[in-house]
Amino acid sequence: MNKYMSAVNLKIQLKQDIDTLKHKMKLLFNHFDINQKKKILDKLKLDITSCKFMKNMKPNYVMHKRCSKIESYLRNFNIINNGIIDCDELLVLYDYDESCLADISQDIQMYKKIISNVELEMMLSDKYDDYNSILSINVGSGGIDSQDFARILLRMYRKYAEKRKYYIKIINVQYGDELGIKHATLLISGNYSYGYLKSEIGVHRLVRISPFDSNSRRHTSFVSIYVLPEVSDKIHIDILSKDIRIDTFRSSGAGGQHVNKTDSAVRITHLSSGVVTICQSERSQSKNKSTAIKLLKSKLYQIEEHKQLLKKNKIEALKVEASFGSQIRNYILTPYRLVKDLRSLYKVSDVESVFNGNIQEFMNAYLHYFYRKKHL
Repeated sequence: MNKYMSAVNLKIQLKQDIDTLKHKMKLLFNHFDINQKKKILDKLKLDITSCKFMKNMKPNYVMHKRCSKIESYLRNFNIINNGIIDCDELLVLYDYDESCLADISQDIQMYKKIISNVELEMMLSDKYDDYNSILSINVGSGGIDSQDFARILLRMYRKYAEKRKYYIKIINVQYGDELGIKHATLLISGNYSYGYLKSEIGVHRLVRISPFDSNSRRHTSFVSIYVLPEVSDKIHIDILSKDIRIDTFRSSGAGGQHVNKTDSAVRITHLSSGVVTICQSERSQSKNKSTAIKLLKSKLYQIEEHKQLLKKNKIEALKVEASFGSQIRNYILTPYRLVKDLRSLYKVSDVESVFNGNIQEFMNAYLHYFYRKKHL
């Protein structure tokens, strides 16, 4: 009797799970406008075919990428839809057979995971989400503790990039007077690098017993993170030589015998806007100059985008700007151990794991939070 009741309860739970999946699929279907997506895909394929037969015309990268993305959406929708229908039919067919119900439960968990991935893809559909990202780390108040916290965050993002198999390049680092860092700029390249890392924009707060306080008092320190999409070659921005000032200087910090022997580091100042970019990651002055120019283009492009946003909707633009300066995440090491995002409210107690780069779940939680805020 107990075994029968267990199977009955499992079947009821599975039916509820299937109904929940059906509801999610309906919402996703409406959001993606699947029928419209099919029409767009047919037109894209026709355009690509036409380009192949036209003289001096080649289907560009953007067309192929968009086509591939829509095909991925449709393929996932078909897999989930057919799978849910199969689970629903099997649930009726197998009645109260526990082993069969367990198999259905396993399939439902798989479809839940696929839907979660589809939702994430949906949330990573903004203009710059599939761009590479330029992440900058800047110390706030907190003195030497903040400089050490900035060092910890630099290591955290490097570890995160390794786990995601992103390519990371440290463009510029300004070391602290005693230890840690005051500032760092990183170029992080990989699929949806900006889409995920934009969730890190804002002020990060650390609370701990300071290792630099002889009285072992609790200290609070702050570090701000800012992330820009890297401007691609597809976006053309003219920077005239008369509009900029280029200074060269010797690289600082650890770097072997080459450091402080040649003026390889480059600082570029955009005279009209006051925007400054620095690169000292390469031994070659020309390579550092090229990277600094690319950084400058990204910053100038973002400034122009922001101006357009202000023209279209001043209130929304101000909201976005204000969020950049807000505290978004707490890292508490005393009196308890907790990392909590103040927007999505996602939290974990394993602080060391977070500092070792396990921050993907924070990013996913932020994307869900931002999507709900945007559409509800």
